[in-house]
Amino acid sequence: MKSAFRPLFACAAFAILLGCKAVPLTEWNSIEARSRALAEQNRAQLAEIENLNRHARSLEDRVIRGEQQLAALHDRADIDRRELEAYRLERDELYGQFQGLAVGAGRMPPELSRQLVELSQRHPSLQFDPATGVSKLDADILFDSGRSELKPGAERLLEDLVRVLRTPSGGGMKIMVAGHTDNQRIADPALREKHPNNFHLSTARALAVADYMKRAGLPEHRMAVAGFGSYQPIASNATARERQQNRRVELFVMSPDVPIVGWSESTPSVYGAGVKR
Repeated sequence: MKSAFRPLFACAAFAILLGCKAVPLTEWNSIEARSRALAEQNRAQLAEIENLNRHARSLEDRVIRGEQQLAALHDRADIDRRELEAYRLERDELYGQFQGLAVGAGRMPPELSRQLVELSQRHPSLQFDPATGVSKLDADILFDSGRSELKPGAERLLEDLVRVLRTPSGGGMKIMVAGHTDNQRIADPALREKHPNNFHLSTARALAVADYMKRAGLPEHRMAVAGFGSYQPIASNATARERQQNRRVELFVMSPDVPIVGWSESTPSVYGAGVKR
């Protein structure tokens, strides 16, 4: 009820200021209309203030939720970083063993070495080092960017390689297939769903090569697979050419007596008498 009398009080005050003189009806009506308009504006402003307060409270709640989510992401990122560091250390140790134990020219059968040299001459994307027995395959020839499915043209090279490894001179050799990437994040979100990071991608590519070599006739018990992500570069990743060099799949050809981590017959002290095949 008080709000209903406010225009009257305002008008009465206005009349007193005029010395209690009579106010024409039109002027009175005009004053009363302005008073109602001001009262309506006041109510509208109060409603707007309340709406702004509600919006502010909503924003505050969203900020709190965002801070909580950010804290959870930081915790998850710390865990991921620790896991990646553990993977990196494990891969570094494993890779060092591969490099140190790769068969040299004195241990690889000369005939097998000769055939691999000839194969690399027929396939420029295959690089073979007779001194270490390591074959490097250009990943850009084998795979499209961010993918682990072999390109159609890659099968011929792998089939020729399997034929060499199945000859009498290569029949007893072990094959370690090691995948590597550059240091670039996978750009396509759909591909990142399949390969969240370069460890996943490098391992998947090595596995794709090993799977095809198995289908081409190489016994799977002679093979092992590893993925090193971007952590074993052979170039600096500073240029497109150097990144291409780092995108590779390596094949370590090793004699049966070379111990390999994870191969049960290689470490009988760990696995007992070992597994006979």
